[in-house]
Formats: sequence, C-alpha cells, structure tokens
Amino acid sequence: SQLRTVLDRGKLLVGTGSTNAPWHFENEKGELVGMDIAMARILAKGLFDDESKVEFVRQDPAQRIPNINTGKVDIVIQFMTVNPQRAQLVHFTRPYYVEGVALLVRHDAEMKTFDALMKAGSKARVSILQNADADTTVKAALPQATILQLDTQANVIQAIDSRRADAAAVDLSTVQWITKRQPDRYADGGKKWYSMLYSAAVRQGDPDWLRFVNTTFEVAMYGHQNAIYDKALQDFFGLEPPVREPGLPRI
Repeated sequence: SQLRTVLDRGKLLVGTGSTNAPWHFENEKGELVGMDIAMARILAKGLFDDESKVEFVRQDPAQRIPNINTGKVDIVIQFMTVNPQRAQLVHFTRPYYVEGVALLVRHDAEMKTFDALMKAGSKARVSILQNADADTTVKAALPQATILQLDTQANVIQAIDSRRADAAAVDLSTVQWITKRQPDRYADGGKKWYSMLYSAAVRQGDPDWLRFVNTTFEVAMYGHQNAIYDKALQDFFGLEPPVREPGLPRI
C-alpha cells in the first residue's frame, strides 16, 4: 500500500497549486498556505505526528490526474471538483468542502441583498466569468438579471468596484475570503447555489491508502484532532468551526 511507502519515506508528497487564494497561495513570507495546504498538513500530522513532514509539488491543474497516476505525488489536494468522469481515473477522498456560486456585492451597494437583486429584475446587473454556462448559472438564481460576461475573475470583481455591475457571481469560497479580508468594502449577497464537491484524489487500486486518508480527514473535521482544520476555517473563510456533539455520529 502507498500508506507503507509514505511511512517508510518519512514524508508526504502532495500535488497542489500556489496561486489561488484561499485554497493554495503564498503568504508574505513566501510560504504556501490555504485550505488545501491545511488539509495536507492534517494528513502529515496523522502520518507522522508532525504537520511539517510534507513536500508540496507545485503543479498546473492539468497535471493533477497524471501526477497521481505516474506516482509523482502521493495525493493531490488542489480544489479538485468531483465528477463521474474523473472518478473513472482516480479515487476521490471524502469531500472537505462544498463549493458553489455566490453573490459578492459592494458594502455600500443599493442592491445589497439577494432579495433586492431579485426584486430589481432586469435592472440588476450581474458580472460573471465568461464561459458557456455563464448565463444559465446566473439565471438559475436571478432569472431576469442583466448579465455581463467578462474575461477574467479580476474584471468580474472590478465591475462591482466601478459600479458597472450590482453583484458578481463568483465562487462561494471567493466571497468568504474577500469579505473576511475587506469587510468594509465587500459583503455577501446572501445567496449560494450550484453545489460542487471538493475532494483530494489518490491513485486507484489502493483501498488501504484511501481509507487512511478518509479516516484522518474525518477525525479532523468531525472528531477531536481538529486544531489545524478549525484554524484554517477561521483564517481563510472567516467561519466558526462546526459543533461536534457527542452522541450519534453525523459524518
């Protein structure tokens, strides 16, 4: 099993990125931080009782599956969306986040809430990253809104800064990250939809390794060894840790 290989090596090899806050990015000291990085450190802590015993292999998202299947990394933790097509190529771990689309608005916006945007009908202008499903995505929440498809995520957010748009439809994690860092400038519009699971991924055919990763994640998320996980929730999303109540399991 890969579990024995990792233990014998004495460190964990994790494929991840470095340019997408709040998931994986460099802090002011040049250190990799983010929610994906925290999940990797949780796994290293479970393996070696030392969260520092992990080597991060920085990779392009296109290399996530190839690097697992060639053995370049032990696991990929890189905001990877679960879908049946990918599940034919790798094994996904239990999800550690449910991503979605949410509405980012200016703190001083006239249409600051989902209800206000819905009431405004076609007068509500929503920016979103240009893609084939952009109109469908927005209209699933705001059927009458006027949609501005823009070429970059930075321009999507800039549209509300310049008041070209009343709201930006972006990832829920982006809304949580930005509103935590700049609460005097941005606010959460109060709507989230289009759920997507984020999981780590491992090579197929090794149930012992997959079970160990899942067990470690579950203990961190729902059990008693939750210091790294809880700090990451607060640091990167501004969220309070979940209440773990003794009694019947809720995993």
